[in-house]
Amino acid sequence: MTFINNLVEEFPLPLIAKPVDDGCSSAVKLISRKEQLSAYLTMLFRNREEDWDEEAARILKLKPKEEFPVKEAVLIESLIVAGNCDHFLEITGGMLMHIDANGKKQFTIFEASEALSEGEVLSLEEKFLAGQGQNITPARYAKDKEVNARISMKVKEEFRKAAELLMVEGYCRIDAFVRIKYPDIVEVLFIEVNSLPGMTPATCIFHQAAIENYKPYEFIDKILEVGEKRMALSHN
Repeated sequence: MTFINNLVEEFPLPLIAKPVDDGCSSAVKLISRKEQLSAYLTMLFRNREEDWDEEAARILKLKPKEEFPVKEAVLIESLIVAGNCDHFLEITGGMLMHIDANGKKQFTIFEASEALSEGEVLSLEEKFLAGQGQNITPARYAKDKEVNARISMKVKEEFRKAAELLMVEGYCRIDAFVRIKYPDIVEVLFIEVNSLPGMTPATCIFHQAAIENYKPYEFIDKILEVGEKRMALSHN
């Protein structure tokens, strides 16, 4: 318990625990009690996938076949909350890279989708199974259209900066929380950057691309075109 006590001193409960190198909401849990944190670490640091600890699974309310990988490290994050903002939402936004005539990278930042979760965190099923998730494209930042458009532009600019800083290639999807204090204060809190996001009906990236007038096959064709240009430039 000493380790757990030290951990919650640095990251006060409630907190978010997740595998350090996994994705798709796999084993991402909201931890509200020390008992839950102990159970989480028991499950994550077990020796084999087959070593399912029934008591730990019960405390975490895991489903019988819920994915819970075995890892050697855990990622602990402070829980992001609304605070005193006027509006708080979770979004996921895609983007597509272009290479101009001078070989410089440019980004088309799509309108983000608002991700609605039925549980404490967005589940694997909500992210990838058609009909399971509730995603609204474009995201609803404000009721007033002009204010909504201004906030959208600010969010896109933050996404652009992140993509340039991380040297994103091809395409990606960024997940983030947004705190809004009307009319113009916008805080973007990044969750993660998906360098190869899934392309299922529930992941929204095709919906976002459609707003930019890309049909699904045209969007994929653009990704391939970027790859061809990169290869050509590397050989020059």
